[in-house]
Amino acid sequence: MEQLQLLINHEPNLLVILAIDLTIAIVLLYTMRFISGLWAGVNTTEELASKDNFAFGISLAGSLLALAIVLTGAITGEAGTSFAQEAIGMSLYGVVGLILIKLGRVAHDKFALSGLDKVAHIKEGNVSVAIIDAAALVATALIIRATLLWANDLTVDTFIAILSGFVIAQALLIAVTRLRESAYRKNNQGSQFQDAIAGGQIALSIRHAGFLIATGFTLTAASNFLIYVPQGYVENALGWLLFGIVMVALLYVLVPLVKKLVLSRINLTEEVDHQHNIGVASLEFVISIAVALILMALMS
Repeated sequence: MEQLQLLINHEPNLLVILAIDLTIAIVLLYTMRFISGLWAGVNTTEELASKDNFAFGISLAGSLLALAIVLTGAITGEAGTSFAQEAIGMSLYGVVGLILIKLGRVAHDKFALSGLDKVAHIKEGNVSVAIIDAAALVATALIIRATLLWANDLTVDTFIAILSGFVIAQALLIAVTRLRESAYRKNNQGSQFQDAIAGGQIALSIRHAGFLIATGFTLTAASNFLIYVPQGYVENALGWLLFGIVMVALLYVLVPLVKKLVLSRINLTEEVDHQHNIGVASLEFVISIAVALILMALMS
């Protein structure tokens, strides 16, 4: 309490700035709910309270969590020199983050899960599809937050750097999905991953969600490792690309190794792919993220 008083005495406008940031964050969170309803073509209140659509609730929860993660990237930056500048900066970063989250969702729908109509499945209550949707949003948000902290400014160069890092990260997330699909076909006699998700295999979606979020965490380490060069557009993009490839490769090597050790004597393909064991899938989810967090800490 005494430290808080000293901070307020040193920064007399701190409480006003915090109030501005909090108000804008709440408005943006409400806006995200409204936009999610428009994206799905539904009334959010009816979908959540009347129809009890669990899938839509999970998808919306992922959207809100993703936006909250992005907003922390703006809030943790330096305060503006005036109340107006703080409000503009927070709003701008929040709106850009919201737009990028939605662009990430579109990219994931069209390129990662191109074999199914994700919106239709969520409206129909497909929890498996909703879990992957929420995970992809969270992974995207982690990357956006990292780029906001990495290129912490309000210039054209900043937004070019943020956009380039975002595009590269999305490409890597899509590549991860393709690789996971290939592994699923190999382990299941040519069966299609997206068909299994569309069929409601929750355990499979939980496992995949863990790897998506783990990928998001590992890619955030680039913000600690790479030096932001305002007009080094190619240098910044190549840095994110090369670092991302290395981190995803490490993830692919370490996660299976840790799973074999922690979940020894358990046939993961049989339990998750065939028996739909949510408990084992949840353990795989946590192991993927645990490895990613350790890699991220080592690179910080």
